[in-house]
Amino acid sequence: MTEEIILPKSPEERDAAEEQIAEVHKIIDYDTREYPVEVIVSKYLDRLEDDDNDFFVPDYQRDLTWTDEHQSRFIESVLMGLPIPLLFLADVEGQEGRAEIVDGSQRVRTLARFMSNVLRLSGLKRLYKLNGFIYADLPPKRQRRFGRHTLRMIELREGTDEDVRRDIFSRINTGSIRLTDMDQRWGKNDGPFLEFLKECSEQELFRKLAPLNDKAVKQREPQEFVLRFFAYLSNYQNFDRSVVDFLDAYLYEMTAIFDENVKVNSKYEWDQMLLFVSNYLPNGFSKRKGHVRTPRIRFEAISVGTALALRENPNLVPASIDWLEYDDFKSLMRSDASNSRPKVIGRIEYVRDHLLGTVK
Repeated sequence: MTEEIILPKSPEERDAAEEQIAEVHKIIDYDTREYPVEVIVSKYLDRLEDDDNDFFVPDYQRDLTWTDEHQSRFIESVLMGLPIPLLFLADVEGQEGRAEIVDGSQRVRTLARFMSNVLRLSGLKRLYKLNGFIYADLPPKRQRRFGRHTLRMIELREGTDEDVRRDIFSRINTGSIRLTDMDQRWGKNDGPFLEFLKECSEQELFRKLAPLNDKAVKQREPQEFVLRFFAYLSNYQNFDRSVVDFLDAYLYEMTAIFDENVKVNSKYEWDQMLLFVSNYLPNGFSKRKGHVRTPRIRFEAISVGTALALRENPNLVPASIDWLEYDDFKSLMRSDASNSRPKVIGRIEYVRDHLLGTVK
């Protein structure tokens, strides 16, 4: 192969590039400010209905997309004194000195909902005694401290045009790689149970039966699969819509109670399930041989259904596995059914009952 010859840039090309950097740099002029939470909220809420509030949300990011639990976790972070990402505002021409919230509208609106007694805290793990609280339920001294908590912001000076503001918004929200749910779990938890999940996810037989591409492996997808297996096996009948919350709750519980006895019993069920799938399902958890991507819900249904069947009959030999190609099984495997409690229960018990031969 012929190596590419890289020629140095000419002085003219370098001068042109430097001129472009300097020109763009002039456009983005800013100040760094710091405001108490109560001031930010008042500037956002004051005259909100008349579209005359000091801080306003532009049309390109109008909707409040955070769930109540996500908003609650943000309030929890403020109460705990954790660092909060910078807000970005812009002094917009033609707005009589009003500032556009370029980035941070979810945070500002969450603070406003909480301090207006609209948001009732829920799903908190660290400050769980605050679940069910609204702002008015806090002791007066805590309300005052909350209101005095300061947030830092970058304010783009007057003259920064809309294209630049939209570009900044896009770069802030797409400029970094979002951590996967499993990455976040690994970052905020530790201990023997997480190490156990990692050990199971690295087994050669598991990787063979549930093939995943390199990107999925780097994003801890194998560990996610193992966590899903044990979480659903433990409590699938009580699953309720949010997979993330369901898995997080199970991880929190197991981190507290995991010991050597639990490890031995869990590993036995895991190994027996893998061995059964290896012996009787030619494609493992995949739809077809040669696939490098195993669907999550297919893995959940087959792995958990198999483990439940083996609990009832450890010496199970299936009479047939033709049902893997049935239309009703394929219907249960649709991704749009992943957050439906009846479908979660239905697909797991479908596998269990067909393996046991108890289908009527």
